[in-house]
Amino acid sequence: MTASQQIDQLIAGLTDWRGKTLAGVRKAILEVDGEIIEEWKWMGSPVWSRDGMIAVGNAHKDKVKLTFSHGASLPDPEKLFNAGFGGKVWRAIDLSEGDALDERALKDLVRSAIDYNQGKKEKKKVPSGA
Repeated sequence: MTASQQIDQLIAGLTDWRGKTLAGVRKAILEVDGEIIEEWKWMGSPVWSRDGMIAVGNAHKDKVKLTFSHGASLPDPEKLFNAGFGGKVWRAIDLSEGDALDERALKDLVRSAIDYNQGKKEKKKVPSGA
């Protein structure tokens, strides 16, 4: 099974609000850039990547968590990040039942994550001493 098929299966198995929420998050992320790839990691977590990891999605009992791997380095003018402030790198968006997701702001965060990843990739190409 491909990663996308595994994510489809996960969402289909979540018959409550969490499935709809995760499906909406996934749709918004994939709409940002046609080169975003879906991966299946850590024994059952959907991951979205482009030139490096963008975010990991997880459905928990009481929330859907979207964790950005370099969230602490991303601008968040709409204050979507509401979890994961204890660390120096990751930031998360916890969505509870009934929460409305600002899709435009999420897409802006995804674009920022791609820009961040591409900036890291470019730095690796520059020879040392240049």
